[in-house]
Parts: sequence; structure tokens; C-alpha cells
Amino acid sequence: MTKMLKNNIYFLCLFLFLNSQLASAQNDVWGYEYRNEIPVYVDSIQVQLNYPLAWGNSPIKDFVLWRDAARAKVFECMMEAPPKPVAWDVRVLCEEQREGYRARKLEFALSRWYRVKAYLLIPDGEGPFPSVNLLHDHGAHLSIGKEKMIRPFCVDTAIVKDADGWVQSLYGGQYLGDFLAQNGFVVFSTDAPLWGERGRAEGVDRSKYDLIAGNMMMLGRDLSAFMTYDDLAATEFLASLPEVDAERIGCAGCSMGGYRAWMLAALSDRVKAGACICWMGSTFAQLSNHYGRKENGGFANCIPALRQYLDYPHIASLACPKPMLFVSGMKDKLFPIEGVNAAFETMHTVWRSQGVDKQLETYVKDQPHECNLDNQTMILKFLKRHL
Repeated sequence: MTKMLKNNIYFLCLFLFLNSQLASAQNDVWGYEYRNEIPVYVDSIQVQLNYPLAWGNSPIKDFVLWRDAARAKVFECMMEAPPKPVAWDVRVLCEEQREGYRARKLEFALSRWYRVKAYLLIPDGEGPFPSVNLLHDHGAHLSIGKEKMIRPFCVDTAIVKDADGWVQSLYGGQYLGDFLAQNGFVVFSTDAPLWGERGRAEGVDRSKYDLIAGNMMMLGRDLSAFMTYDDLAATEFLASLPEVDAERIGCAGCSMGGYRAWMLAALSDRVKAGACICWMGSTFAQLSNHYGRKENGGFANCIPALRQYLDYPHIASLACPKPMLFVSGMKDKLFPIEGVNAAFETMHTVWRSQGVDKQLETYVKDQPHECNLDNQTMILKFLKRHL
């Protein structure tokens, strides 16, 4: 082998070695483009989220005009709504007397496209009564929905057992809806899309939720928005009932139900007060490398492009000046406490700007992600005080 050939082979090997080292170094810097289900450049995106429509950031200084404009943007990002029903067309499926209240299972047209089933609890005595739209949680547990809020009946015993177990684990063994009905409130609850009796023909499968949400987006619709649109429509249905005082309607929920509650309070003039347990934080805390968090709820609270305009607490602030109750847990692993506190301060800034800071109650309790008996008592006292 000639000296020149040896040199050529040497330099070729050196070139390949250095090139592999450079590629390895680049891999160390860039790696794959996605890690732990989020893009590696998530922090770069976060830097660009300046929320130009938030109160104080927006050029609109009149609060009512700002709220109207920001609410309109939320609805724009929610995309097309399901068509409103021509009539509610209510059917009573079952009814039973409970201690101090009656329980009904109903079916009615929530949209021109679909009918839903719901539970309604009516206190004994003469109405109309104050009422609460109770909004169930996510929990990656789709086999039941409204049954997490109100003790089910006229169903298979397996559903009752499922609900009892869930309420024991997340609600201190007490059905929040039955508790509120015993204390004088009409209580209503129905399933969110894909939960309970609004599920898949093929059966419960959490992994299909995101696929269905993607298919909805292909149709120019948003599954999370449909959940909120349905909550808005269900509140209108609740207001139409003769047992209900339409001027005293509240809403409440835990986890995804808490998200649904503040979304509903922010977007509905029907709702006069709302209570949210264990669902509030900032996008930075929920989806950044700093806290190592990611959104496990999938599309359940995903509204396209909305983060370009408003963060979670900014949207919740559309409920101002209504009375609102927020409770979060120090031990809640789903919501970093720094993000919770930042969100609470953002909202207090809004309520203070309107001179109604006492209407916003925010608490951080020594508890995990749950709606325990103490939380339920807080909800009851809050709703009694304001409704």
C-alpha cells in the first residue's frame, strides 16, 4: 500500500470519525424533536406567549367592552357550535323519592343533533329554588359521568358500584349533588361528550378520546368546545324548568369539572356564581420543562389558538365581577403550586381592578387532587351565601 493511499485512508477515517462526533454532539443538543409528548422547543414557545387580550394587556380599558371582546375571541377559537334544539322535548325516564328531595332521570334534546340523559334533584317543598349545574370530572374514567355527581338509579348495579367506588376515592364517599339537594338546591348533572351514556358504541377506551377529538377538528369542530357549548345549553335548559329560579343558578365541579365550572361562569350570563375545586394554574406551570409537567387531559381542555390570546386565569377572569370560589391542593401533583398562586394573583388583580376582590375567594389547602367533605361544605356555604 502506497504512502499516499495510507494517508487518504487515514484522512477518510478521521473525517468519518469527526463527522460522527459532530452528529453526536448535535444529537446531544437537539435530540429528537419531541420528548415526553411535548416539543423540545416548548420553552421557546412559552416565551412568545404574551397574552395580548388579557385584562391589562389589552388596549381596551373599559372593562365591559374588554370582557365582550375577550369572550368573543374565546367563542371564535371554540369554532362552530352544535345547532340549538328546536325544543327541549323532555322525557322523564325514572323518578324516586329520597330523603328531603326527589330524584328524576331525564332525557332531552341538548342539540338538534343529539339527545342526552341527565339527573335532576328537586328539594321537597315549594319552589322555585336556587339551582346548581354540577359538572363531573375527567379522571381518565369515562365509564361514568353524571353518576360521579349524583347517586345513580334506574341503571345496572355495575354502574352503581362504579359510581360508589369513584365517589369514595375522590369525593370523600359523599355524592356532592345529593348533599346540595338535601340543603335546598335543585341539582342538575349530565354527561360530557364521551362520558357515561354519551360514550362510544364500541365501549369505553380512553385512548380513543384524542383520536375522536382529531376527527372532530378535521370537521372544523372542537370536542373540548362542544363540552363547553353543551354546558352552556344545559344551563339554559336548567333555567327553563319551573322548579328553578332562573336568577339564582350556580355551577360547581372538581378537576375537569372545575375547569368546566369556571369556563361556564366566564361565558354564561345565566350563571351567577361558580365553584372550582382543583383546576387552576398557568400554561407555563402546566406545560414547560421548568416544572416537568405535560397536559395529560389530552383534548379535554384544548381549544385551538386560544393560548395566543389568553391564558387560563385570563379566561376565568371573564367571570368578574361574579362571586367565584377556587380551591387548590398543596399536594395536588397535577397543578404545581407556583402556577396556582400565579393564576390566583392574576385573577385577584382583575377583581381588584373592579373593586370587587371580596367576590373572589381563593384557597390553597393541605390536600391532594380531590373534592373532600371539607371542600363540599365550602361549596355549600359559598352557594348559600351568593344564591
